[in-house]
Amino acid sequence: MFVSTILILISVLFILFIQTFSDNLLFYRSPSQIKAGNIPDGYVFRVGGVVLENSIVRYEETTKIDFIITDFSNDLKITYTGILPDLFREGQGVVMRGKINNDGIFVAEEVLAKHDETYMPPEVADSLQEKNANYDQTTKSMRFD
Repeated sequence: MFVSTILILISVLFILFIQTFSDNLLFYRSPSQIKAGNIPDGYVFRVGGVVLENSIVRYEETTKIDFIITDFSNDLKITYTGILPDLFREGQGVVMRGKINNDGIFVAEEVLAKHDETYMPPEVADSLQEKNANYDQTTKSMRFD
């Protein structure tokens, strides 16, 4: 009886651990994946890309900011209310955690910027590298090498 009770308790704790772990697991998406796929309402995930030049809109008397990120294939409009990292700027790689609202705008809960000139989150680097390879292939005939 004692051993059975211990096994049941361990099983319940294991199930609760797995459920909590899967609830806190955040998946990364690129702007192209968001445009192509269906994201469930209220689904929290991470998105990353490069902040487009001249896309930052700051609002007076508030910490709200709107900007656009790109993976060089598709763009995604972002809105964020809060204090941005010191290194946040146009032309820089960023990763955000949040969700898509009904208007198709990503509402960020957290914004992370790269912390030096050579760092870029691996997921962002991979998605940008794929896009750059496609870009290089399609513009090959236009170069004068």
